[in-house]
Amino acid sequence: MGRLARDTNKAAEEAQISVLKALPAWRKLELLSDACDTNRALMLAGLRSRFSNMSEADLHRKLMELLVGEEMAKKIWGPNRATTR
Repeated sequence: MGRLARDTNKAAEEAQISVLKALPAWRKLELLSDACDTNRALMLAGLRSRFSNMSEADLHRKLMELLVGEEMAKKIWGPNRATTR
């Protein structure tokens, strides 16, 4: 397998992989969940900076459109109020 990160030296990457392999499955899932939560928080912060006049509800709807796609969001939650005003 090739290198995972170009900015990490090989020994450090191998140590990290070794530690991750030794973790129980529940902990790996917990780390993945934390990474997903962080990703959503960063996406929401980006939306807030671009659409500072949008309500929190509309920002969260916009986030869902990014995560599941515009058509799926429309099927699940109906038309987007922010774009139909």
